[in-house]
Amino acid sequence: MSNKTATGNFFEDFQLGQVIRHATPRTVTTGDVAVYNGLFGARFAVQSSDEFARKIGYPRSPIDDLLVFHVVFGKTVPDISLNAVANLGYANCRFLRPVYPGDTLTAISEVIGLKENSNKKTGIVYVRSRGMNQNGEDVLDYARWVMVQKRDEKATPHSENVSELPKDVDPHDIGRACPIIKSDAYDYVLAGSAHRFADYDVGEKIDHVAGITVEDAEHMIATRLYQNTARIHFDHYTASKGRFGKRLIYGGHAISLARALSFNGLANAFHVAAINGGRHVNPLFAGLTVFAWSQVLAKAELPGRNDVGALRLRTVATKDRPSADFPLKAGDDYDPAVILDLDYWALMPR
Repeated sequence: MSNKTATGNFFEDFQLGQVIRHATPRTVTTGDVAVYNGLFGARFAVQSSDEFARKIGYPRSPIDDLLVFHVVFGKTVPDISLNAVANLGYANCRFLRPVYPGDTLTAISEVIGLKENSNKKTGIVYVRSRGMNQNGEDVLDYARWVMVQKRDEKATPHSENVSELPKDVDPHDIGRACPIIKSDAYDYVLAGSAHRFADYDVGEKIDHVAGITVEDAEHMIATRLYQNTARIHFDHYTASKGRFGKRLIYGGHAISLARALSFNGLANAFHVAAINGGRHVNPLFAGLTVFAWSQVLAKAELPGRNDVGALRLRTVATKDRPSADFPLKAGDDYDPAVILDLDYWALMPR
């Protein structure tokens, strides 16, 4: 049999300190933006209108922050998580530079942690990945951890170590991907809300009200849009014989749905500047309806800037459970309906 095809890395193939350059360079176009918007329905004005973006200081409408994240993430999948059971979480994610249609993105990752699971069938791989544009400038930097199958249950990892990851991103280290905006040119009517930075209080909870039902075709189109090749999302034949008996929806799909839903209540939180941490608490499958709510955890002024402020937001997504009562925990554990717990900094006009 030919050995020219790739089977992806299994847990025992990874080594601490290993650096992986990922294929394939991806030029992001307005076509990608149209498909992304058709799948999620995000309505933030800065990412929707070149004219709106230009008036407040951008050269044109930037690519949605999460589309950038998903494209960079997708580059890493064939090498990091082709044989994944599930992506588990994120930490210390920073958006470092705006991305515009026509920019080309590449990615590189370093293995920063390994831990074999007690069942000896899987292990957790921790990586730090960077996305770069065609000029070699970093546009995104983040850590994630993913559960990966072992090829051979008897195999032992080359070494094991799990470093402590930062629990948050310092607000003094965010905002570089947002130009100085012209506050007097920001049209709150066209943006969809009159509420700005000063109108939000720490501790405030916001029910985003609406729900979006996930369809198999939509999540598969979305994952292909990012060139994410993880088998668990596509291959029903194999997935039907696994733990869940069906395809698992890419965790980033839930993030984008929750972000789109958050427009109702956070319409002027136009830029995701950093992700402090995130957990995919429970799996999401086609046919389920996603709801979301958010809480303001903190507020921060950015050094040297009086145009925007940063809200630290906790956005929680649920499946088949409206969020009017802000579901989160059931005793010491998460409510079974919770699928996503995301902690991030978003910029908003002052």
